[in-house]
Amino acid sequence: MGIAGFCEAVAQEVTPFGIGVTIVEPGGARTEFRYGSARVADLMPVYDDTPAHSFLRILDPANGLAPGDPTRMATRIIDSVDTEPAPLRMILGSQALDSTLSTLRQRITDFESQTELAASTDFPPSD
Repeated sequence: MGIAGFCEAVAQEVTPFGIGVTIVEPGGARTEFRYGSARVADLMPVYDDTPAHSFLRILDPANGLAPGDPTRMATRIIDSVDTEPAPLRMILGSQALDSTLSTLRQRITDFESQTELAASTDFPPSD
């Protein structure tokens, strides 16, 4: 969130000068990094069966291959250079899009549940 927020702020500042900013949000891709060259340090047992170790499942091709094609992803990024205006966000991969939409829907639900709390911090309406 921090880097995305920074990029959003920079995008607002540079847009008047004809400069675009795009946050690329790729999903999993079938790369050698993911399925061959990635090396994992000795893991601390205290993190077993926690989200901290969930990344280990994605490194194992036996758990299914990532749907993303790295060549197609790179092509879309390069092609986006000529897009006017530049898209603020570019989500690459169907899994990434599904995950992003699910996260945003949950955030909206969480925000909407705070309606009363948010209003309780306003000045009382004037008569």
